[in-house]
Amino acid sequence: MTKAKAQNEGSDITPVDRGPGRPTTYTPEVAAEIIRRLSEGEPLAVICRDEHMPAVRTVSDWKAAHPDFSAEFAQARDLGHDAIAVRIRATARGKVAEEGGDSTGDVQRDKLIIDTDLKLLSKWDPRRYGDKHIHVGGGPDDAPIRHEVDLTGLSDEELEQLERIRSKIGAALTGGDQGGEGSTQA
Repeated sequence: MTKAKAQNEGSDITPVDRGPGRPTTYTPEVAAEIIRRLSEGEPLAVICRDEHMPAVRTVSDWKAAHPDFSAEFAQARDLGHDAIAVRIRATARGKVAEEGGDSTGDVQRDKLIIDTDLKLLSKWDPRRYGDKHIHVGGGPDDAPIRHEVDLTGLSDEELEQLERIRSKIGAALTGGDQGGEGSTQA
């Protein structure tokens, strides 16, 4: 007797037969459908809700086991994000589904659809669709934050040592000499 049957024995709860379960074996046909639907902007979680589709975790396993599928998956995701961006633009222009948009005809509802999709895109693909953040100091011109250090109490030897350190850091960051020891710069 299985554990589930033992727990349900004597109760009014009838176990549900869930059938053979979701597919877990990689097939080119299912993989191709996932790639196609991703490239159209459909989220993986939505795709995997279909009965004939594997679970999201299974798709992750497939990506790890099949490098070609993984590469196609990444490209399809990028194309899907672009498809969502195109649909957002069409929605903003009042286009309905048949015209490539999601407009409902209600301006406030359309604005909510657009804002939601833009926020999702910025989270899903921040490199291409995220906001660029520049940290500023809040000064009169709102210039970038600067760190200033008072060096007036340091000896010549301490100042030379700091300059050598600055040079080495600059060289490491740019891959070249920044006027440190042995440099011909004035």
